[in-house]
Amino acid sequence: MTDFHVNSGFLYGVTAVIIVFVLAQSAFFLVKAARRAKQLGITGATIRKTIASSALFTVAPAVAILLGVITLSKFMGLPFPWLRLSVLGALTYELPAATSTATAMNLSLSQPISDAQAFGAIAWVMTLGIIPGIFLVLFGLKKIQGGVMSIKNKDPKWGNIFMDSMFLGMISAFVGMLFADIRLGLPGFIPIVVAAISAVIMGICGVLIKVCKVKWLEQYALPISMLGAMAASIPVTWLMA
Repeated sequence: MTDFHVNSGFLYGVTAVIIVFVLAQSAFFLVKAARRAKQLGITGATIRKTIASSALFTVAPAVAILLGVITLSKFMGLPFPWLRLSVLGALTYELPAATSTATAMNLSLSQPISDAQAFGAIAWVMTLGIIPGIFLVLFGLKKIQGGVMSIKNKDPKWGNIFMDSMFLGMISAFVGMLFADIRLGLPGFIPIVVAAISAVIMGICGVLIKVCKVKWLEQYALPISMLGAMAASIPVTWLMA
C-alpha cells in the first residue's frame, strides 16, 4: 500500500489553479454582460440590483454544496471534493458515487484515505460516471427537450406524469442506498430515520411556502432540511447504534 496524503500541497495547487481559472472566466463574462446591458440602455442601478439578487440566490445552493464538501473531506481530503463540487460535480451524484465506491473497497468513511490506488479508483469512478452526462447535454439536450415538449403539447397531463415519473425514478436510485444495511439490525435503520426526519423538515418548509406564502424559503428549504437532518443524526445515532 502506497502512502498518500489526500491534503497534499500538490492537490491544493492543482485545485487552486483550476478554480482561479473558473473564477476569472466568471468575472470576464460578468464584465461583458454588464457592458452589454449598458449598451442596451439598462441603468446601472438595475444592473447592480440584478447582480446583487443573483449573488444572494446562490447562497442557498452553496450551503448544500459546502455540506457535501465537508462530508467528502472526511475521507477524501479537502482539495478533490472542493474541485469537484466547485466546478463540475453535482451534490446528488458526487456523494453517492464516492461513498459507494469507498464502501465497496471496505474503506472507512471517517478516516482519510492513505492508499493512492484507492483514492484514484474513487476519483475515476466519480469522473467517468459524470462524463456521459456532459456529452449527453452537449449533443442530445436539444433533441431530448424537443421530445419532452412534443409529449407535453400532445397531452399536457401525460407530459406532467412523464416528468414526475423520471424524477421519482432518479430519487428511487438514491433511496435504495438507505436500505443497504438494514440486515445489521437497528443500526442499519439509522439512515432511514435520518432521511425521514429530513423529509418531515422539507414537508414543513413546503407548507410554509405554499400555505403561509413564505416565498423566500424556497431557496433555503434544501439546506435547512439537510442541516436539520445532520443535526438530528447525532441523537439518532446515539440512540440506535
